[in-house]
Amino acid sequence: MNGGDEVMTAPAGPTPPLEWKFSQVFGERTAGEEVQEVDIISAIEFDKTGDHLATGDRGGRVVLFERTDTKDHGASRRDLERMDYPINRHPEFRYMTEFQSHEPEFDYLKSLEIEEKINKIRWCQTANGALFLLSTNDKTIKFWKVQEKKLKKISEMNLDPPKAVGNGSMACSSNSNIPIPCLANGGSPDKSYNYLDNDFSFPPGGLPSLRLPVVVTSQETNLVARCRRVYAHAHDYHINSISNNSDGETFISADDLRINLWNLEISNQSFNIVDVKPANMEDLTEVITSAEFHPTHCNTLAYSSSKGSIRLIDLRQSALCDSHAKLFEEPEAPGSRSFFTEIIASISDIKFAKDGRYILSRDYMTLKLWDINMDSGPVAMFQVHEYLRPKLCDLYENDSIFDKFECCLSGDGLRVATGSYSNLFRVFGCSPGSTEATTLEASKNPMRRQVQTPSRPSRSLSSITRVVRRGAETSGVDANGNAFDFTTKLLHLAWHPTENSIACAAANSLYMYYA
Repeated sequence: MNGGDEVMTAPAGPTPPLEWKFSQVFGERTAGEEVQEVDIISAIEFDKTGDHLATGDRGGRVVLFERTDTKDHGASRRDLERMDYPINRHPEFRYMTEFQSHEPEFDYLKSLEIEEKINKIRWCQTANGALFLLSTNDKTIKFWKVQEKKLKKISEMNLDPPKAVGNGSMACSSNSNIPIPCLANGGSPDKSYNYLDNDFSFPPGGLPSLRLPVVVTSQETNLVARCRRVYAHAHDYHINSISNNSDGETFISADDLRINLWNLEISNQSFNIVDVKPANMEDLTEVITSAEFHPTHCNTLAYSSSKGSIRLIDLRQSALCDSHAKLFEEPEAPGSRSFFTEIIASISDIKFAKDGRYILSRDYMTLKLWDINMDSGPVAMFQVHEYLRPKLCDLYENDSIFDKFECCLSGDGLRVATGSYSNLFRVFGCSPGSTEATTLEASKNPMRRQVQTPSRPSRSLSSITRVVRRGAETSGVDANGNAFDFTTKLLHLAWHPTENSIACAAANSLYMYYA
């Protein structure tokens, strides 16, 4: 893809499909083990370097992981490649630390319970070796600083007599350097020195040295998470998105009807920049579903709606961005409207490509790739689970049709990925002529449900459409001939910013794959 600000060399032909391999799993559950609701992962995010990964769960906890395979050589992967160092390792992470980000609350004015579930996590710029991140539940955003602190320990309590004099205590007149044994409570096993005894008497030669605890800073370190700021009381509806600005100073938070602009340093004030709430709530026809800042242009952001449209707004136009700079929506095909049309058109997630030229959106059935310079329609569309279309009535009855799947793009912009049911996720190639459409399972054998994509003639980027090969039309069977399970859904996943590595959440387990 050619970026708006930088020119990327186009590949000579379609990139070959990647062969994905299992890398790691954290929190793998044994067969038959019951998953606790609070342990289910609800957010995943890599930082900009890809050296750190954060997850949030329904219990309000944030867990951090750090990359280990590049640290072994004491240099970054890019530096090692520049030195022509052979890199045969895949990305490996290890548990770093965790902290309780949010607690359950109760809104007494509205008689409403506010659950602790982490909706989104976003990494901020690092400073002085400390990590900074934003986390949010339905109502409150918090700014966290995670830093290594040196541990303070209590040193040896039995001081030498000369040191005791310096502390103002009475020294022993004996010249003996033999230390006096001491019990845990400060007493002495020797009765003559046991000052806690009822028959206390001064020993011959006076008191021995006074035993004082001395706190010293050791060389051992421990990671400490500290909440720096709390951004609260700014949203009447549930927060669905937070996004950092490229200026490093501001961020946005979005709920169903409003988008607010915050300064990281100011927690008691925000500016409302988008408000779609009508004067009469009965006239409400659409809500905001996701919002994200442009990766390089600090004045530009995009937000999606429940009607399947994406609006690009420019903060330079006005303080309240009632009007949009561009509107991206796909015209409805004549005669295709049904009861489910608007429900499945609702966009659950949008992501900018790294260069900011493209926007990826996910609705219930498809992934769409949009060029911000072309608002007539998507440049590519990928069908995620077309085999579910005959089952929309069942999905509506069990509320699965309202599931919000996330999407992500690779750092080079050549591939996109999103989740599905039965703990499956799909990877599509979006370079010109690519026919890559891979189905993977969140397990230690990701390729076991792989279907060979039939070869098709190369087409231009503007006409690419990925269609999953249909399986049997019988109830409960997916495109691969396997029974699909609506209870096991892969909603959250993230692509490493510089490498072909994906982290995805299956219930309480975090799976990582590389290619």
